[in-house]
Amino acid sequence: MPVFEYKCKNCGHITEFLEKADFHGEHICSNCRGQVMEKLLSTFSARISGSSSLTSSDSCPTGTCPLS
Repeated sequence: MPVFEYKCKNCGHITEFLEKADFHGEHICSNCRGQVMEKLLSTFSARISGSSSLTSSDSCPTGTCPLS
């Protein structure tokens, strides 16, 4: 299950919740116990390990990149 961040509209506290993607229930702020929470857009990053020296501006040697 993914982790989603919510910001309390009452006090501004940001709390993370582990939930299913199709969750439609309500969350309670862990700081003020408020029930009006706004779901935040979160970013993520991924690390790919390997011996490739390609940068994001380079093209793949074969012409078709399996990572694009």
